[in-house]
Amino acid sequence: MKTVYDVMQLLKTFGIFVYIGDRKLDLAMMQSELRELYTNNLLPLEEYGQANMILTKEISALSDSHEGAGNNE
Repeated sequence: MKTVYDVMQLLKTFGIFVYIGDRKLDLAMMQSELRELYTNNLLPLEEYGQANMILTKEISALSDSHEGAGNNE
């Protein structure tokens, strides 16, 4: 698992489809769904950790890009 798309495909195997319309909120909801799967012993720790790390990095990248966007005014 290397990309957000891979995480989406993992969630899809459990019948979970996330689309809120806001990228950052989508990623946060995916993290929440992963946490629930792990808490209910449906996802092994290694897979949960890897997927969560991918989502955390993507959220961080989005936050960084949004911070830089407002400084040019």
